[in-house]
Amino acid sequence: MNGLMMQKQLLISSLIVHADRHHGDTEIVSRRVEGDIHRYTFRDCHRRARQMANALTSLGVKPSDRIGTLAWNGYRHLELYYGVSGTGAILHTINPRLHEDQVAYIANHAEDQYIFFDLTFLPLIKAVAGRCKTVKAFIAMIDHAHMPKDAGVDNLLCYEDLIQQCSSDYSWPILDEDAASTLCYTSGTTGDPKGALYSHRSSMLHTYAAALPDALNCSARDVILPVVPMFHVNAWGLPYIACMVGAKLVFPGPALDGKSLYELLEAEQVTLSAGVPTVWQGLLGHVEESGRSFSSMRRTTIGGAACTPAMLRKFQETYGVAVLHAWGMTELP
Repeated sequence: MNGLMMQKQLLISSLIVHADRHHGDTEIVSRRVEGDIHRYTFRDCHRRARQMANALTSLGVKPSDRIGTLAWNGYRHLELYYGVSGTGAILHTINPRLHEDQVAYIANHAEDQYIFFDLTFLPLIKAVAGRCKTVKAFIAMIDHAHMPKDAGVDNLLCYEDLIQQCSSDYSWPILDEDAASTLCYTSGTTGDPKGALYSHRSSMLHTYAAALPDALNCSARDVILPVVPMFHVNAWGLPYIACMVGAKLVFPGPALDGKSLYELLEAEQVTLSAGVPTVWQGLLGHVEESGRSFSSMRRTTIGGAACTPAMLRKFQETYGVAVLHAWGMTELP
């Protein structure tokens, strides 16, 4: 006998629907590759994610097709987090810091149908485009005015053109919660990189667990800045968590130096951030040299490598920022 209360599949699309319904006016702030600061809301994100879902359908994308990204942390990448997975396709986030041979291998092994990319990575796209056997087109995550005149890449499309030509009238399909949602390859292995394939169910349960008080302790009172890349283990789930709890999201884009991060942290009154020790070393160096302090940040999660005792003491004792030292694997979320 089955209990029928709350009989509903655990789907990633439900997170952006929830954020729109209950936290629709909450901001998402992004430093863009273009150099400016972009602002919009969860409601705007949901509308554009639905437009992207229609765009993918018009391109012939089918459930379980792999859609690659080579992108920084930003609002367009967030739209793909929901627009791709929500349709039943699989979002394949590719690490742009890998050697071009590994990027080509990963794209071919995953059999990516399309690859979205920030213009920063155009040289990498040019290097691998001719070697990606299954990719039908490459989509530059930019508006028409900023499209490169002579990119040297065949089948190059514009992200904003795709969005603008599509309606936001889209109903998220009811998928099997065990269906694959995202794909991330790890190079921390012998031989070629290996893919970790996440399901809607695994991502949703990770989102619930990671937001709990004894984990990241997230709520609608938070302003979250993920420095950990969206191309690495779904930014430790923070883009999903922010939608679930209604926290304001701040994305740093390509500017990860200490000065740029500090200015964004202060301007947007960030309360929680997360990243690797090398990034925090640059941030702490800038804060110390400039004689500043943190006016709003009270918590940071450090992972990806060991946090030194000196860094932990500096954050906690000098600046009053609590440190959660995290550990995980690409296969865990």
